Amino acid sequence: MSDKVLITGPSLAPAAVEVLEAAGLTPVYVPPYSSGNGLLDAVRSADPVGIISRMGRIDATVLDAAPGLRVISKHGVGVDNIDIGEAARRGIPVLVATGANAVSVAEHAIALMLAVTKRLLPLDRSLRDGRWEKPGFKGRELAGSTLGLVAFGAIARQAGRFARAFGMEVVAYDPFCPAEAFAEEGVARIDDFDELLAMSDVISLHSPLTPDTRNLIDARRLALMKPDAVIVNTARGGLIDEPALAAALAEGRIAGAGLDTFAQEPPPAEHPFWAEPRLVMTPHIGGVTTAANTRVGVEAAQGIVDLLAGRPVAPARIVNRAVLAPAVA
Repeated sequence: MSDKVLITGPSLAPAAVEVLEAAGLTPVYVPPYSSGNGLLDAVRSADPVGIISRMGRIDATVLDAAPGLRVISKHGVGVDNIDIGEAARRGIPVLVATGANAVSVAEHAIALMLAVTKRLLPLDRSLRDGRWEKPGFKGRELAGSTLGLVAFGAIARQAGRFARAFGMEVVAYDPFCPAEAFAEEGVARIDDFDELLAMSDVISLHSPLTPDTRNLIDARRLALMKPDAVIVNTARGGLIDEPALAAALAEGRIAGAGLDTFAQEPPPAEHPFWAEPRLVMTPHIGGVTTAANTRVGVEAAQGIVDLLAGRPVAPARIVNRAVLAPAVA
């Protein structure tokens, strides 16, 4: 059996490397966002027993190039870059690092919310350009406003805790989350998604990207939002119909948006977002902090080690659970 674990990225936290090496496994790295023959050549050369998925897509062609692969472990929780069905068909479990980056991503969601509502970037730019725009400026308080969370997993719950510290009312929509989770967090459950959009001053997306959630925020739903509402996305870019959002911003139908994720990463040079002053953008780095990288990396590495050793893996960490049904904890 191979001792190689392929990391689809240029690095892994030192503590995570220690987890792999202590188990006799050797990490092998590929350049960020590798694809095509470059990625396939790296996979064939390593013949990995495990893959830690960071950047780029793992599909049937990658799996074909790794006949000895026994487990894929996501460096995070979003698995839309992994062909889950194909992995399941081959009996390869896909693991996620549930909750390990929740604090970092939730902090980033709040940072985007503040940057947009407080107009930090345009004010900074104007000041650097020699303009003093205090006369006539009217700011905006978040205290007393409503934050609507779309999905209510670990990141959303942490974002809700931060928002309540600002004096915001927090509501959430998640038809798959048990009622007791809302009660434990003191968050009102909204059962109608359109109602949540219409009542919220700030909307923060935390849903996974699936066929059902792709373009979840489309032109019709953007029209339901308040004219002074703001939308924040630290989940997956495909949740938003980007041309529809660009039009809503350009026409002033909503007040602004803060995005850390995009349908294509990086967005193309001709994307309309580049010219939009009501938009604050960051390059999908919400969970990229030293602390989160360590937690996520260690959890991703430990999942591979445990599975290869035949130790039980918590069901919440297995995306295609049926592959390991008899062995889960």
